[in-house]
Amino acid sequence: MNYSTEKSRDLFQRAEGVLVEGGSSPSRGPANYGDYPIFIERGEGGHLYDVDGNKYVDWMMGYGALPLGHAHPRIVHALNVGAPRGTLVAAATETEIQVAELICQLVPSAEKVRFANTGTEAAMAAIRLARGYSGRPKFVKFEGHYHGWHDDFLVNAHPHDPVSLGHRNDPIKIAESSGLNRRALEDTVVVPWNDLPALERALETHRGQIAAIICEPIMANMGVIPPERTYLGAVQQLARDDGILLIVDETVTGFRIAPGGAQQYYNLDPDISIFGKALGAGLPVAAFAGKAEIMEALAWGGVLHYGTQNASRVGLYASRAFLREAGEDDDFFRHTWTLGEMLTDGIREVLKVTGTEAIVQAVGPMFQIMFTERDEIHDYREFCEHVDREKFRRFAHALFRHGVYLSPSAALHSVTSAAHTEADVSFTLDAVKKAILDVEN
Repeated sequence: MNYSTEKSRDLFQRAEGVLVEGGSSPSRGPANYGDYPIFIERGEGGHLYDVDGNKYVDWMMGYGALPLGHAHPRIVHALNVGAPRGTLVAAATETEIQVAELICQLVPSAEKVRFANTGTEAAMAAIRLARGYSGRPKFVKFEGHYHGWHDDFLVNAHPHDPVSLGHRNDPIKIAESSGLNRRALEDTVVVPWNDLPALERALETHRGQIAAIICEPIMANMGVIPPERTYLGAVQQLARDDGILLIVDETVTGFRIAPGGAQQYYNLDPDISIFGKALGAGLPVAAFAGKAEIMEALAWGGVLHYGTQNASRVGLYASRAFLREAGEDDDFFRHTWTLGEMLTDGIREVLKVTGTEAIVQAVGPMFQIMFTERDEIHDYREFCEHVDREKFRRFAHALFRHGVYLSPSAALHSVTSAAHTEADVSFTLDAVKKAILDVEN
């Protein structure tokens, strides 16, 4: 196979002159990609094409932000209709109402909606809302869960040496950045995931002070780590019993797992939900939604939430087109689940046949391969201790050479989209076999 990335190398050398680390996010740079990242020229359907002319089956899909695939005709049409009418008016529009109505129709817990631009912004606003509404200062965050890069959330969100984590009954808070407000993490209570007794202890210790429990319904920042069978229902009940708001962060899972998100799949009724990624179908659109009484605290003179770009005019055209597509029937979700299961079953068979010490963890269209001796990874601590992240990175780079694109970070995950086909699955399974041989030899 004649595979070259010389033009990507040259572009990276040029990028280093004007961009920090040669890019606009660390996940796109040398930390994940080694000497230099692959520079992409265009995306089409389920495929990417780089500047050197290489074609890839794309399972990263903009970190899950492209549910219909690249340049889907309905999204392209929506943008062609919306953009000529003005990219920004910073005023009320009917499209804003229509998208909010679609969210409320699809998500049973959503009675009122407020738009933002990114999942980080929506999470910041949601926790402020919870504090303002409840009059309580603290919130519970689970180890390994990611809610954006705001100071309050930026703790125990990336893999660390297991010995640095402390005892699971008293986790050590590990800040993920310099420059955080020195008091930002004082009111952040960190608890292990999938450990109900640990949550119960934390709530008892901080009785009457917890405004909210925030969680990803499926941990998506350490590969894919689903909740134990009855865990989320128990978390919700604990919150109800103590007058604590439950915030479900569906930035990753929203409009991917089911029409009503993972909360529908797991039969949850959160007080506040956060949406992003898929909601914008490739454009920066996010939202938080919840019970009307709680959301009304955002009214003027209550909990402040501003934003010139909130309810992005052009972005909402894309959101409306996607939500109408996803809500018309179950074909979108049936297709992504079917392909996801077909692909993960196939990868498991490849791992078995090749005798590779690895597993696949998945929920429907979300999946991740983990090089580990364990049969299952249950939480952040097990991920940090038992998943070989460097081996995964070598595996991902080998997949590039065989025409498959995914994030080289073992802590992220891959997703299926409406644009993927059974042929893409077959191609990928063949590439997985070749990449495993490359890594093992």
